[in-house]
This record gives sequence, structure tokens and C-alpha cells, in this order.
Amino acid sequence: MALTFRNTVFAALAALAAVGASASGTHAGDHGHDDAEAAVGKPGVAAKVTRTVQVDMTDAMRFTPADIKVKQGETVRFVVKNSGVLKHELVLGTEKALKAHYDAMKKNPEMEHADPNMVTLAAGKTGEIVWQFTQAGKVDFGCLQPGHYDAGMKGAVLVGKAGK
Repeated sequence: MALTFRNTVFAALAALAAVGASASGTHAGDHGHDDAEAAVGKPGVAAKVTRTVQVDMTDAMRFTPADIKVKQGETVRFVVKNSGVLKHELVLGTEKALKAHYDAMKKNPEMEHADPNMVTLAAGKTGEIVWQFTQAGKVDFGCLQPGHYDAGMKGAVLVGKAGK
């Protein structure tokens, strides 16, 4: 019986590991680490931060500010505060990548991740993202906790061309 129990435990652990590896592989690809990441920029170097932007997240499912303007090439420190009682996050990405990541979060609401383009915060906590905006255009951001993005918890960083 001990052997059967041990085999069952090993089989269950192997299945969980396979599901976890599959989920993380899909998850990472869903929120744009390759080609799409180039469109939104790259992790910044703290020593090169040119300014800090304070962002507040609330249970009204809003970011303040929801529209942020930066210059191409600028490295920004986002100091993000969760003023609500619910868990919130700020995730930078393309709209397509955010929607794909959001769909994955709805299917796996307890999914944990720690990528440089995001910060997930419990109620009352503060965190930061240091990001360099390498290309002009629009970089979207949103809270991908289930229900939050659909409720309108999103915003945009408008990246102006360098020198303008």
C-alpha cells in the first residue's frame, strides 16, 4: 500500500509539474516578452531614471493618472500604490498582449508572476517598475486581476518621438 500511495503522489507531482511548466510557458508567451516587448520598451536601469511618476490604483477600478506622457528613450520609475482593499497590478504591454495575459489570468486567477513590466500589490502596498521606453507610440497598461480590466482598469503611456 505504501508503494501505491508513493506512486500516486509521484504521479500527481509529475502531473502538477507538467501543468505548471505548460502554464508558465503559455503565460510568458501571452504577455509579449519577445517581439511585442520591443514595441513597449525594456526594463530600465535605476541609475538612468530621468523622472518618477506616481500611480494610484483603487477599488473603483481606475489608475490615477490613466494617461501618462513620456519621451522616446526616457527611463521612468513608476511608483505604484494600491489604495484599495483588493489586490491590484499594473502591467505594461501592447493591448494584444495585455488581453491575452488577462484571458490567462481569468482561467488561472491565483497565477503568480514577477516580470519587470509589472507590479502586483496587496491592499495598501507600494511597489515600482523602472522602464525604458525605446519606441515612440502608445504603450498600454492595465490591471489583469480577474474582472478588473473588463471594469475599465487600464491606461496608456504616450511615448513622444525623441527630440520633439
